[in-house]
Amino acid sequence: MGQRERPPLVVHIIHALGTGGLENGLVNIINRMPVDRYRHAIVCLTRSGEFARRITVPDVQIIELKKKPGHDLGLYVRMWRLLRRLKPAIVHTRNLAALEMNLVARLVPGVCRIHGEHGRDIYDVDGSNKKYIVFRRLLNPFVQRFVAVSADIAQWLTCPVGIPAHKVEQIYNGVDSESFHPGAESLSDVLPHDFSPSSGVIVGTVGRLAEIKNQSFLVESFARLLTEQPRWRRSLRLVLIGDGPERNAIEQLIRSLDLDGLVWMAGDRADIPALLRAMDIFVLPSLGEGISNTILEAMATGLPVIATDVGGNPELIEHGENGLLVAVNDQAALANGIALLAAQVETRRAMGTRGLEKVAENFDWTRTVNRYMELYDQLLTPGVLRHRPTSTGI
Repeated sequence: MGQRERPPLVVHIIHALGTGGLENGLVNIINRMPVDRYRHAIVCLTRSGEFARRITVPDVQIIELKKKPGHDLGLYVRMWRLLRRLKPAIVHTRNLAALEMNLVARLVPGVCRIHGEHGRDIYDVDGSNKKYIVFRRLLNPFVQRFVAVSADIAQWLTCPVGIPAHKVEQIYNGVDSESFHPGAESLSDVLPHDFSPSSGVIVGTVGRLAEIKNQSFLVESFARLLTEQPRWRRSLRLVLIGDGPERNAIEQLIRSLDLDGLVWMAGDRADIPALLRAMDIFVLPSLGEGISNTILEAMATGLPVIATDVGGNPELIEHGENGLLVAVNDQAALANGIALLAAQVETRRAMGTRGLEKVAENFDWTRTVNRYMELYDQLLTPGVLRHRPTSTGI
């Protein structure tokens, strides 16, 4: 009997394996994909990080190319040599930083090429940067399929970027309902001593402390609410979970607004499911989003969500049904939204229940992983690339 053929190898190319929604989605896909269907390797253009420990599948190579700042011409040579050695069946790049690696993958015979768009960054929040649009158009011939994590990004790729619709497939992320679910959490076990007052309301957010996540807007809106309605100072508390380059600036803002003791900066945490269960209201104040994993996790926990009306957020939050949508940097709207939900327990519960139902119906990791496997199968099956892919929508 001959040696059993190994499953095809997918090489995932990303900028870095740090903490973030893109990385969380990638790790979930790898961990949940049957090992007899596809093998995986992750190539970081820069470096890996602690997030790599979340990969539970054995034999997943994580390779750092340690890209130098600016234009590192040697990176292309290192990537070409690496792909020649790994011999992948598929190269799957993600976001703008990795897009040009499709040029290198095109030079390796027999390699199929996918590019995923997971959201925009602070330098191109609305996707209107002409330089980036032209760059994507120029790279289009080297990419066989584009994957968008939201309908908003899928529409943006076809117009104004100009990618042919038959090359764009939209696949939503899932949510881990085994970890993220409703339940009564002991506040004393997860929150600082004396932080949670009796009969209080905990407002929280989860995300990297970066400019695009806009946590300073949430802090300022929280302060505005306490100034306009001082009674909430006794019972309303704010939790910021995550770490990042904006931490010092946010800490200074908290002190300047006299919010010491009312805002807890929790840093990066391993017990996020428990912390979400300790919250009453979840807020995502981002300047831009693809499809937010943290919104999905909050919805799976049964929380009402207040989010900025950007990117894929309206695909998750129906205003007045399972949460509220507010304009970017509209402090009055966010402060009023928090006050409204803080005062109305039954409204919070009803919104949380509707959000939970929406997640259960539409956002499941098994469905997401199956869609990626179908896409990989299509790419490796001769003669199917011209078929229009089916989008995964609500």
